[in-house]
Amino acid sequence: MSAVLRNAAAAVRAASRTRAFATSAVARKDLVQDLYIKELKSYKPTPPAKDAHVGAVKPYSLPAAPHLPLLPADLASELSAYDVAEPTLAAAESAAAKVAVGNAGAGAEAYLAFLEADEAKEEAHH
Repeated sequence: MSAVLRNAAAAVRAASRTRAFATSAVARKDLVQDLYIKELKSYKPTPPAKDAHVGAVKPYSLPAAPHLPLLPADLASELSAYDVAEPTLAAAESAAAKVAVGNAGAGAEAYLAFLEADEAKEEAHH
């Protein structure tokens, strides 16, 4: 029986060299995919209407032209009034420096009392 198997194996090898045998299984048709592709190919989109954009897009209008500011008639008097009314920062800085120097030597006890007083003000405010 082994001689028969050897002969059969040799015949198969010889046939495979002379003929092209398909070794893969028969491809199955995918019906859903075929239907989907057929529908895609047959789809014809409707052309959009010429006035389809109306209501979806605002009409463009140019913005208003900017107006030049009007200068006061007497600019020198306006500037001098501003210089007179402007507060100086030197007085405020010197007052803050005096408070900082006064509290510098007080120590940790004074600092804690200051913080507690600040919290009491916040609680009274709320």
